[in-house]
Amino acid sequence: MNDKLTRLWATKTKNDEWWSSFVTAPLAIALNYLAVDIKWLTPNVITLLSFVVAILSAVLIIAGGTVNFISAALLIHLSHILDCMDGQMARYRNTPSLAGCYFDKLTDQLQVTLWFGAIGYAAYAQSYDVVPVFLAFIGVSFYSLRGYSKYVAIYTEVADDNQYLEKISEKEADLKREDVAGPGYGLLANMKWFVLEQRKIINFNEGVFIFMLSLALVLNTLTPMLWLFAISQVIHGLMRSWLRGVNMTNNSSKILGK
Repeated sequence: MNDKLTRLWATKTKNDEWWSSFVTAPLAIALNYLAVDIKWLTPNVITLLSFVVAILSAVLIIAGGTVNFISAALLIHLSHILDCMDGQMARYRNTPSLAGCYFDKLTDQLQVTLWFGAIGYAAYAQSYDVVPVFLAFIGVSFYSLRGYSKYVAIYTEVADDNQYLEKISEKEADLKREDVAGPGYGLLANMKWFVLEQRKIINFNEGVFIFMLSLALVLNTLTPMLWLFAISQVIHGLMRSWLRGVNMTNNSSKILGK
């Protein structure tokens, strides 16, 4: 493996989401191999392109029809590949920025809302049943709760301990993951890594959504997918919110010596 590809592979997120880990992120590395040396093509430009492609895919979903659905499924994947590319490029060039990270995460949330909102409308247009719209709303709301509860917990902890973020940073550094597979590793190591990665599907996060959305569009099974989306996000949203509260309670008890 040449030096450029080795350096690009090192930019891949070590604990990536399901589907991103073994599909869209490796494809992003392949495209970055061609694009990373193009000076005018910055990570922020790629973030914008990812969002524009996501909007186009949502428009095609709303338009409806088999051809539009399949085209939207392909564009959803392209959008996510670009979403992986921006961070990889920033790390490869050693030009990460707080603003870039902010807009990347912001557009990620907007894309999920656009996609599932469009799917809800498309399912309604097929059946004139309002349930899919309600399912999309519930799913997006509880998916947002997952992120909201995290930031509320961080805000609460920082308000109580102004060194909290530093302690978390040190803990994450201790848990830093190393490569266990990829180019340069044997077939057995890569097979073992691939099998273990399949456990991540139960997390029902953005990486899983890319697969779910695309498969539902290709098979035209929109409402069943929305049921799965809504139920999974209610479970994860409530469970993670509750666990964050329990962790804060336990931390407070330790500090107070209870």
